[in-house]
Amino acid sequence: MISTTFATKTYKNFINNEWVNASSGNTIQSINPADKEPVGYVQSSTEKDLNKAVAAAHKAKRDWRKLGQSARGQILFKTANILEENLDEIAETMTREMGKTLPEAKGETARGVAILRYYAGEGMRKDGDVIPSSDKDALMFTKRSPLGVVGIITPWNFPVAIPIWKMAPALVYGNSIVWKPATEGAVTAAKVMECFTKAGFPEGVVNFITGKGSIIGQGLIDHPLLNAITFTGSESVGQSVAKSASARGIKYQLEMGGKNPVIVTKDANIDQAVEAVISGGFRSSGQKCTASSRVVVESSVYDEFKQKLVKAAAEITVGNGLQEGIWMGPCASESQFKTVTEYIEKGKQEGAKLIYGGEILTGGDYDRGFFITPAIFEDVTSEMEIAQAEIFGPVIALMKATDLVEAIDLANNTKYGLSASIFTSNISSILEFIDEIEAGLVRINAESAGVELQAPFGGMKASSTGSREQGEAAKEFYTAIKTVFIKGS
Repeated sequence: MISTTFATKTYKNFINNEWVNASSGNTIQSINPADKEPVGYVQSSTEKDLNKAVAAAHKAKRDWRKLGQSARGQILFKTANILEENLDEIAETMTREMGKTLPEAKGETARGVAILRYYAGEGMRKDGDVIPSSDKDALMFTKRSPLGVVGIITPWNFPVAIPIWKMAPALVYGNSIVWKPATEGAVTAAKVMECFTKAGFPEGVVNFITGKGSIIGQGLIDHPLLNAITFTGSESVGQSVAKSASARGIKYQLEMGGKNPVIVTKDANIDQAVEAVISGGFRSSGQKCTASSRVVVESSVYDEFKQKLVKAAAEITVGNGLQEGIWMGPCASESQFKTVTEYIEKGKQEGAKLIYGGEILTGGDYDRGFFITPAIFEDVTSEMEIAQAEIFGPVIALMKATDLVEAIDLANNTKYGLSASIFTSNISSILEFIDEIEAGLVRINAESAGVELQAPFGGMKASSTGSREQGEAAKEFYTAIKTVFIKGS
């Protein structure tokens, strides 16, 4: 049920187990992209506030590590239960703050609950292996050790799931954390943090701070007490993270987006492919790093696919994500709205043909928000900017290929390599695609967007630094291996 008395309030930082105001005395307003009404206010923090947060995490890291993995897992179980109890409120806040439809927001929050429970279970799993020694009188084994203080910088498009899939493994493996969310999703993030604060984490283990990226984000990246940084966001900021972290010799993990292709072969189930491309390209207004943005179709089925795709796109309902029957919400912010509309104009200027949508919606409630119809281009070539740039909006570029070899070449012709999918009934085509596609997430007869929480997630090329998030693979980033050799005296 949607709240008719949604409370607009000011949210504080959470530092050393206390909710505190920023030393600046200033706040930042977060607005609803569907009606431009305020959703809440978060702190405009300073370097002084950040130093307190990192110092608290640094002081807490030893005792948190010594608590033990099983005990840490139990606290995550409790956090999951609290998050589940507050699921509806958090989902509604998410929809109000960044425009995602309410069913999508509920699904994302439920995913956060599941991620917490998964990593809570990690508290009871092994953290090392016994290795045979050439010395018959010795014991040799490995064990995992936490890194220390982990900085976490998260984006606005998944304000619950992405932070949790970073925080949960960091915490269960024994690290203390400082979390800086994107401002456009910071009210939702504050409500998530409230669940963590009620779960019984020791003093200083979890810290939450909001503010401008140029001050808090960069300050966190550069902080001398930081032992590792995990970041999801733009490629330009990611490069800055890598430069600073590598200069100081600390561990870093980056997920920097994609330009994800879908290949539709001549033997594909066209209806299945259309449904998946619509979902993969336009759900969440295309604001997913794994969103389908380029669709390469074999020439013999191109016209059929295009006709059905346009028909399906025309059935999409656009509006306020809190309303029933709405399939796609607004762009998440005015700046994102401008970015999307500018790329649509750029596509036209480059010579691509806009065959559906791409229109700014006006009149009535549309005038209050950042609404646009999903856009489909054809006659797109790989040299065009709309075929190379991550637009992060509801824009799909159609491309033709004569055969599978050309289709894979077109799909790989980008600096990104996050996810990719193919629709085909030919096992040989499937195997060739798996081997030849340059992407970290490969999906067959399924949309490019989406990965199960127990599976590794991450990209190739400019999409990531090679490390993987989620699943058991997260342990590789959040811990270091110690090799232990013991010989009797």
